[in-house]
Amino acid sequence: MTPIFQHVIALLGRVLLSLIFLLSGAHHIVDWAGTVAHMRSKGVALEHLLGANGGTFFVHLMLALAIIFLLAGGLSVLLGFRARWGAVSLLLFLAPTTLIFHNFWSPGVADAQAQMIHFMKNLGLAGGLLMVLAFGSGGFSVDTFLPQLPRQGR
Repeated sequence: MTPIFQHVIALLGRVLLSLIFLLSGAHHIVDWAGTVAHMRSKGVALEHLLGANGGTFFVHLMLALAIIFLLAGGLSVLLGFRARWGAVSLLLFLAPTTLIFHNFWSPGVADAQAQMIHFMKNLGLAGGLLMVLAFGSGGFSVDTFLPQLPRQGR
């Protein structure tokens, strides 16, 4: 495979991989109240530990941080600007949210089959992010045009 073709494929992969994170971040902003309600239903507010007021503050803080991770990480991967850092931030977002929101194994989960599919989808997304972490963003990326920092210890 020619290098130019590899760069085009890497760019297409970054676009497709980042879309779900960017759209999710935008959706969380537009439907803030609905997202807060969903987070509360999953116990994210920690009201049993923080009380009603503390839980309210905590869930809004967690949502704001989630949106930052989604949008900053998604843009980083999309543009290929420090894409490895973007992949790490999205992985840090993805791990706990997958376990909290797609816990198909829990007793009483009404839509266990759908939750298992979402869980497996998130594992696939994590795999794509690990590929970005391992191999970088490819040739058609902002990083390609930035000066490279000298490596220490060589």
